[in-house]
Amino acid sequence: MKLEPDLRAEFMAAAEASHRPASQVVRELMREFVQRQQAQSAHSIFLHRKVEAARLSVDDGHGRSNEAVEADFAPRRAGISDRA
Repeated sequence: MKLEPDLRAEFMAAAEASHRPASQVVRELMREFVQRQQAQSAHSIFLHRKVEAARLSVDDGHGRSNEAVEADFAPRRAGISDRA
């Protein structure tokens, strides 16, 4: 890996200050990065499936129109406004 000299020096000093070899710190950072990427990918797949299921549900005639939802929540919004 190519690193800027200043970044490398700061990293090496920080690793030494933590009493850990730089290679161990790099491995930990790499594992964390891979785990975050996998979690992000899993979340994207989950979200895609949820959206697709919702679209299919609407296509099958399930769900409610925006007007119906707005009509149901208008009294709630009014009640909140009255309390404020």
